[in-house]
Amino acid sequence: MAHSKARVTDGKVTYPPGVKEISDKISKEEMVRRLKMVVKTFMDMDQDSEEEKELYLNLALHLASDFFLKHPDKDVRLLVACCLADIFRIYAPEAPYTSPDKLKDIFMFITRQLKGLEDTKSAQFNRYFYLLENIAWVKSYNICFELEDSNEIFTQLYRTLFQVINNGHNQKVHMHMVDLMSSIICEGDTVSQELLDTVLVNLVPAHKNLNKQAYDLAKALLKRTAQAIEPYITNFFNQVLMLGKTSVSDLSEHVFDLILELYNIDSHLLLSVLPQLEFKLKSNDNDERLQVVKLLAKMFGAKDSELAAQNKPLWQCYLGRFNDIHVPIRLECVKFASHCLMNHPDLAKDLTEYLRVRSHDPEEAIRHDVIVSIVTAAKKDLSLVNDALLNFVKERTLDKRWRVRKEAMMGLASIYRKYSLQGEGGREASKQISWIKDKLLHIYYQNSIDDRLLVERVFAQYMVPHNLETTERMKCLYYLYATLDTNAVKALNEMWKCQNLLRHHVKDLLDLVKKPKSEASSKAVFAKVMVITRNLPDPGKAQDFVKKLAQVLDDDERIRDQLETLVSPTCSCKQAEVCVRDITKKLGSPKQPSNPFLEMVKFLLERIAPVHIDTESISALVKQVNKSIDGTADDEEEGVPTEEAIRAGLELLKVLSFTHPVSFHSAETFESLLGCLKMDDEKVAEAALQIFKNTGSKLEESFPHIKSVLLPVLQAKAKRGPPRQAKYAIHCINAMFTNRDTHFAQIFEPLHKGLDPANLEQLITPLTTLGHLAQLAPEQFAAPLKSLVANFIVKDLLMNDRVPGKKTTKLWVPDDEVSPETLAKIQGIKLMVRWLLGVKNNQSKSGNSTLRMLTAILHSDGDLTEQGRMGKPDMSRLRLAAACALLKLAQEPCYHEIITLEQYQLCALVINDECYQVRQCFSQKLHRGLCRLRLPLEYMAVFALCAKDPVKERRAHARQCLVKNVNIRREYLKQHAAISDKLFSLLPEYVVPYTIHLLAHDPDYVKVQDIEQLKEIKEALWFVLEIIMAKNENNSHAFIRKMVENIKQTKDAQSPTDPKTNEKLYTVCDVAMNIIMSKSTTYSLESPKDPVLPSSYFTKPDKNFSNTKNYLPPEMKAFFTPGKPKSANVLGAVNKPLSSAGKPLQSKASRMETASNDDSSSNPGSPQRSKTRHDSTEMDHSENEDISLKRADSTDKDIEKPRGRKRGVASNDDQESKPKRGRKKAAANTTAAADSEDQWDEDNRPEDEQNSPPKKGRRGRPPKSATPSQDTPAKGKRGRKKAVPPPEDEEEEEEEERVDEEAEEDEEEDDRSSENMELKTKGGRQARAPRRSQGSESAESTPQKRRGRPPKSAQPPAKKPVRGGRSKAAAAKEDEEEEDEDEEEEQEDEPTPKGRKKAAGRRR
Repeated sequence: MAHSKARVTDGKVTYPPGVKEISDKISKEEMVRRLKMVVKTFMDMDQDSEEEKELYLNLALHLASDFFLKHPDKDVRLLVACCLADIFRIYAPEAPYTSPDKLKDIFMFITRQLKGLEDTKSAQFNRYFYLLENIAWVKSYNICFELEDSNEIFTQLYRTLFQVINNGHNQKVHMHMVDLMSSIICEGDTVSQELLDTVLVNLVPAHKNLNKQAYDLAKALLKRTAQAIEPYITNFFNQVLMLGKTSVSDLSEHVFDLILELYNIDSHLLLSVLPQLEFKLKSNDNDERLQVVKLLAKMFGAKDSELAAQNKPLWQCYLGRFNDIHVPIRLECVKFASHCLMNHPDLAKDLTEYLRVRSHDPEEAIRHDVIVSIVTAAKKDLSLVNDALLNFVKERTLDKRWRVRKEAMMGLASIYRKYSLQGEGGREASKQISWIKDKLLHIYYQNSIDDRLLVERVFAQYMVPHNLETTERMKCLYYLYATLDTNAVKALNEMWKCQNLLRHHVKDLLDLVKKPKSEASSKAVFAKVMVITRNLPDPGKAQDFVKKLAQVLDDDERIRDQLETLVSPTCSCKQAEVCVRDITKKLGSPKQPSNPFLEMVKFLLERIAPVHIDTESISALVKQVNKSIDGTADDEEEGVPTEEAIRAGLELLKVLSFTHPVSFHSAETFESLLGCLKMDDEKVAEAALQIFKNTGSKLEESFPHIKSVLLPVLQAKAKRGPPRQAKYAIHCINAMFTNRDTHFAQIFEPLHKGLDPANLEQLITPLTTLGHLAQLAPEQFAAPLKSLVANFIVKDLLMNDRVPGKKTTKLWVPDDEVSPETLAKIQGIKLMVRWLLGVKNNQSKSGNSTLRMLTAILHSDGDLTEQGRMGKPDMSRLRLAAACALLKLAQEPCYHEIITLEQYQLCALVINDECYQVRQCFSQKLHRGLCRLRLPLEYMAVFALCAKDPVKERRAHARQCLVKNVNIRREYLKQHAAISDKLFSLLPEYVVPYTIHLLAHDPDYVKVQDIEQLKEIKEALWFVLEIIMAKNENNSHAFIRKMVENIKQTKDAQSPTDPKTNEKLYTVCDVAMNIIMSKSTTYSLESPKDPVLPSSYFTKPDKNFSNTKNYLPPEMKAFFTPGKPKSANVLGAVNKPLSSAGKPLQSKASRMETASNDDSSSNPGSPQRSKTRHDSTEMDHSENEDISLKRADSTDKDIEKPRGRKRGVASNDDQESKPKRGRKKAAANTTAAADSEDQWDEDNRPEDEQNSPPKKGRRGRPPKSATPSQDTPAKGKRGRKKAVPPPEDEEEEEEEERVDEEAEEDEEEDDRSSENMELKTKGGRQARAPRRSQGSESAESTPQKRRGRPPKSAQPPAKKPVRGGRSKAAAAKEDEEEEDEDEEEEQEDEPTPKGRKKAAGRRR
């Protein structure tokens, strides 16, 4: 090296052979030529050429002079840079340049030349590549480690390389750049923050998107240098994240983006950084937590990420953010869930619980995104989501917010279509989501029109797609219907009925529009517009749009014709699609993309267009049924037993025969139905008969060959078929044949003459047939029937007990165990009632006689002969039959007028019968009659007695029946504002006087001042008043107060001269007044109108009499606690099958997720009651929580003793010694209520104790030794008997199916003639409801105190004055549809969705 210095001192530069001196005195071209030769010389040299190295040392120094480094020509600079690169290669490891400044200048110069790599198409690109390759291979830049300015050199190099890299470069260029940069990181002592920023900036999303090649280069560099660079990366994040020193780098604001990119590149780069993220997840800064959550969502959710498994503490900490207080953070977590479920199914278990909580989040957007996340994953692959996650979506179909409900419903629908209809995922997947079809249809039970419209749309597009070919569509519908649960079937039936009814409304509107203009026609059009409006979303806006549509129909004949075609019974599915398309096209406007009017019209057309059912469809459906009958269908493949498929197919046809009767008019269809009539399956034959009844109006003239075959079959079934088939056969003849009188006579005569009381089993069908003949043709059979009723029914049948009943302690047995004699007697009672309903007058006083007979049955507990030969189950059946007959007669004005108050009160007490099934059935009948506005308003007061029912579920059911009835009446009054003259019989508030009067005559109310008895009265009053007072519309609280005050100024019309009776009445009034005063703040205002009191219950007020006395004992004041009445939701208790207490519902209806009220009957101020209802503040705190009140889980919660009583346990001996009063009482030798489960456990008690009433004296009336005046016996234990578990499920479902049939016919005809609910017509058809089971061996009924029936020795009460409140004119509308309204329907559980309110209400 000393020699080199000497040579340098000499200053002589030696050039390669052939190269002259290179200086500024030559031209550029010549300089380039000479430099190329120098480059060639240096390229050919290697490190071992010591002589040449020595020779050209001065040349090497000369080329590093400023003349060359700053030369203006780029070609010169490039050649010089290539020479310098070779010089570093040749002279390595020692460079010929010793000055740090010179080295810096040289490397900065080389770096600048590397920019030439950018243009890959340049002629000099190969030289630039050579330069890069050379310095990368030699690692020339490593010389700079010793320089003070090394960081500046390296940073400039990195920036240059990242700037020049582009997609024109091949893999070699990329590789050399990585080699060059990685050597600097791996072999250097440190990596400055500036250099690190130069690398990391390329990972920032903005830069990444601008230069993908720079990102790939940085990614490759970081992978290569991961181990070396990791400490510097850790330090950077530590400075920014932990110490908050954001000034250390310009990239501080991109720190979370960088972490994600670095993790994706190599997770080892962040080994020490991830724990810092756990700390940041707990930051107090919302935005910072949100950024970390977004980052980790991407890191955990990435497809190949193993972060959750590798760093479990961080994963658990992240899951905790699902419960973060900040809404955007929870939202981000929920959105992340879908990616996590799709990419990491193994984490679904961890996510499930957190998603469950978030599905109840107060924020609508979060609940919405929970659904989106789960559905997105499920649509990708059903195996990615577990049943719990799908259940969260199911729950949200009841969300309070429409947006959430809609997302949940559409999500479930799309999952169903993919895995069930399209068969993706195979049978297992289809089985896993088989519940979806039921759940979607259950939503039709909601009151919201938006929900119902969406169900209709989902059904038409996802469940049975209307665009399928006819045969395929009907096959899809056939098997869908066969696999739906009971409630879903009813919802589907109701959906078709609602659409059919709306179709008729639109048809009526078209007819009105075509009429000449007049004031009357304009009013009629407006009324019809209002009706149609209620069937569309947002009725407020829809009203204007429907008015506009009516105007369009008036002006545009073409649209009117299209709409007429659409609503025509003969419209085919293809025609319907064309009509809808043409109408929307005509009404639409390209200039107005958002057209609310057009959207409303689409909604309307969507509801009325027959997109599924036409004549061709019915024919295809019948063929499908025939295939099942012939055994050639795919029933087993579809998972439906053949018998079930046939039965379901006939049921489906039966429903469609009501909504689309014209579509059945084909010989092929009728011939197939004839074949069904001859099948052994009774259900199939019954369905076929009903279809004939609904569709056969033109059969006689259009299909005479069918008639000739059908008539003998109908006559045979009417005479000898099963009772239900006989009933339908009579109605078929009545509906189908013109000369029905002849056919009726041919049936009547032999049956009438052949009645033989000795052959009881053969009596049931003839009595059924005769009963329906009596109702359908009263004029034809009036005379013979009167004698038949008087002589045969009453004397021979009802007044005789031919066969001793089975001695049993059970109060109820299943239908198949009921004796033929009892069944015959029940049919006899029904025959009498049908005969009276057919006659519809009381001229012969037959109505009075029948009423006395029915009340005698109730007086005698069902044992009319009082010979003690009847079994207890038979007596229960007859009590129920007699009570239901009274209700039936009360619906006819001419008979309602002659029912005395005593008879009404005796009938009311049946709702407190000792037999659970009797109470249940009676309340269902009562509810039905009231809902149709057929029973007078006073019968609503009967539900007040349910406050004493020991079974919580029955109390809940009664309460919801009241709520529904009140709502129906209020809605009716809103829609019929002009019927003020009917206000007395419709206004719900007018039930209060009837309730007060009924409770004043409660046989349990014996001691006027007895605190316990008054507490029961208060509980019963509050049972009604809580619902009536829930809304203070038109100052109704003051109106009720005025009513109660007015009653105190009258006397009891039943016993106006009896001081004790009047004192009871006034005391009950005071109880009511105290409830009103404690629960209302507006009661003292002026009453909006003067109340009218029923004259048959109360005398006219005596103007000279001012009753201001307070009849309540002072200690009663403590029991009236202030508080606002709770607004009642109509829960599912009204509409679901109800079991006895203590057993969760296992019937199909339980899948509806309806829940009974926790405790509807508790007194308004009791602590128990306040506990069992959600506080309004709690509801506000968590919007999403269910509004429904959950059913208690255990038996001892469901079976409760009446509250407000504290009594010691009396011994049997004590009870026997005490006089009997009021009702039958519970056995006294029981333990406390807390032991009820053990006490009533079937395995722990002998058979003779199960379901038996207590072994003690009768409490239904005083003992025979007692005199009627014995009205104040000694006080005994007043508890009620415990309710036993409900009937077994198998028997329940059999009963439900049977009753389904009975109830359906009762209501099918109602909607045909009734578009609005009239005072005396049947409103929209209430769905038939499956009955509870008739009982089982081990559990049949709920004994309860028998409700104070008068002594048997009591004389029939005197005829009371005629009562008002019911219009004969309105009653005249009841025609033959009345015939089988309640036929053999002992129990009814599930009215159709129409008007129904869901148990769960709306969840938030």
